Amino acid sequence: MSTANKLYFLVVWALVYVILPVSTTTAADTQPNILIFFVDDLGYGDLGYCGHPTSETPNIDRMASQGLVFTQFYTANPVCSPSRSSILTGRYPVRTGIWPYVFMPGSIGGLPKSEVTIAEMLKPLGYRSSIVGKWHLGVGENGTHLPLHHGFDEYLGVPYSHDICPCLRCFFPDQPCWNQCDLGLRFTPCPLYANNTIIEQPVDLLSLEEKYLSKATDFIQSSVRHGSPFFLYYSYQHIHHPQFAGGNFTGKALRGKVGDSLLELDDSVGAVLDLLKYLNVERETFVFLTSDNGPSLRNEQRGGNAGLLKCGKGTTYEGGMRVPGIAYWPGKIRAGKTYELASVIDLLPTVAGLVNAQLPADLVLDGVDMARILFDNKQSLRDHFVYYPAHADPEYGFYAIRYQNYKAHFYTQGEDNSDILNRDIDCRPTAVRTPHSPPLLYNLHDDPGELYALDTDDYIDIMNDIYELAERVNRTVQWRDSEINKGEDLDLQPCCNPGCTPYPYCCTCV
Repeated sequence: MSTANKLYFLVVWALVYVILPVSTTTAADTQPNILIFFVDDLGYGDLGYCGHPTSETPNIDRMASQGLVFTQFYTANPVCSPSRSSILTGRYPVRTGIWPYVFMPGSIGGLPKSEVTIAEMLKPLGYRSSIVGKWHLGVGENGTHLPLHHGFDEYLGVPYSHDICPCLRCFFPDQPCWNQCDLGLRFTPCPLYANNTIIEQPVDLLSLEEKYLSKATDFIQSSVRHGSPFFLYYSYQHIHHPQFAGGNFTGKALRGKVGDSLLELDDSVGAVLDLLKYLNVERETFVFLTSDNGPSLRNEQRGGNAGLLKCGKGTTYEGGMRVPGIAYWPGKIRAGKTYELASVIDLLPTVAGLVNAQLPADLVLDGVDMARILFDNKQSLRDHFVYYPAHADPEYGFYAIRYQNYKAHFYTQGEDNSDILNRDIDCRPTAVRTPHSPPLLYNLHDDPGELYALDTDDYIDIMNDIYELAERVNRTVQWRDSEINKGEDLDLQPCCNPGCTPYPYCCTCV
């Protein structure tokens, strides 16, 4: 929202906060609130604090200046669905069955019920949990895979990427979308769900972020008023293509359409952080901001930016999987920068440690607790990270391993989302899967852009450690049967008018 709208918003909540009863002793006195901002397709070079010369992100930059910035932070996969399974479960996506690539509107499969999410972990401790935004872990028959079946109490959002649906209007007042959306009308219009019910179809992108922000702030206010610790998973549609923005942000950014989308994203982050401070729960709330994967580069100037990193979304090069990461908790986490290795799969075990949650004894996690980094400025418990590709296949397994500051590519491959005309031919979809024996080895501290491969004969000890890690990963990481390979049934697509004709065009309601 704009500055004027933000002031109006705070005044309204001030009245609500005074009129309605507020608990003076809350569970949050002993249990911290958890807030995760999960941005879509945000690249390592997209934010102001990362050095982009025209990105206007003052609120995220403020969060970075007052929080702990991670410079070596990784998503678990270079595309949406697999990375989203990992942030919620603390497990590599191949363990959860979320491979290869992403769910579609008519996908039969979804996140398995047996997977333990952060929301499910927190429920026995009295937490209220809400997801606002993009889900992308399946819908299924009668919504069987939606968030309320995975521990969340509330949900407002679009269940997948908004480019999968027909998209006609992206910028105020009626500017068309600039992208290859589903203009062939294979799929139903994008639905907006409230819990398990479609309340709008097609979703209005121009007012979507306003609805998301209203829901997020209402959930926080309600939780504080009732004395309940809360978990808010704010999972943005921004800045996935096609970018969009409402009237307060259209045409306002120096960086064009991507900048307008970023500006709306940043404004909502600022509004939520301001509300935490206003409600006096800022010091009781652990906040983390990161991205589901690297930037889409396929839309030229309307694409994201990976900074000095190689390639982008869809690849296992650094640009596809190293993403922004900011931890924010005034009074608990010191402002600064860390060079320690960490990943989205570390969030569940970190939250478990913060709240003393009990996890099933037989649950195998790939994540580690980041408390040493967050609170003690000590070395990470993580000394390696495994890069699984977008189009994962057990025949090939992982593509790369990072051990300490060294990265070994066993396979490389380009991808559509890194642009068919990318100046770096390694990023293009024409760069087919290529095995490397010995692996391509890079020192990421010296060469984060992966420009200069090292002679593995000069790094025999490092390579022996990496080979040992590779053998252990292949032996211990068990691939669950693919949920995505269960296929599609177009009749399962979300439709607010089931049984209507002509399908799918008739699926509309406002």
